[in-house]
Amino acid sequence: MRFHFFLIRRKWWTSWQTCPGFSFIPSLRSAQPLALRRALCLLLILIVLPACGSPADAAVPPTLSNEAILGKQVFTRDCGSCHSTMPDTVIVGPSLAGIATQAETRVPGQDAHAYLLNAILNPGDHLVEGFQDLMPSNFGKKLPGEEIDALVAYLMTLE
Repeated sequence: MRFHFFLIRRKWWTSWQTCPGFSFIPSLRSAQPLALRRALCLLLILIVLPACGSPADAAVPPTLSNEAILGKQVFTRDCGSCHSTMPDTVIVGPSLAGIATQAETRVPGQDAHAYLLNAILNPGDHLVEGFQDLMPSNFGKKLPGEEIDALVAYLMTLE
């Protein structure tokens, strides 16, 4: 078996020596098999490695705080069936992609945190245009204060 493998490798090596694409480089035809393999591996690494990197302008996702992680769990459990965090994706309610930025300007004189808290506790106060008042209004009674604060903290990360 070992001898058979050597014959296959030797045949492969011979085909490389006689390959027309490499005939213009005399050093490749006369190089030792190990040296040639090392050179080809290095060349392959130099070609493939830059393609593995991410573009320079790729956004790094923010690291969530423990409170925001709990808020994401609450969102998935209680809000994700009606609201998406993907842009322009409507399930039942409006998409919440970029809600932290949008919440700053939704109600004059109200910051984003106050707007989001009010939107959870009193969803009918400020409806998004084109949507009906279908959001449950019992989250203030159903969720503990810690989970509501965590949910707001998570929504504040959706810029």
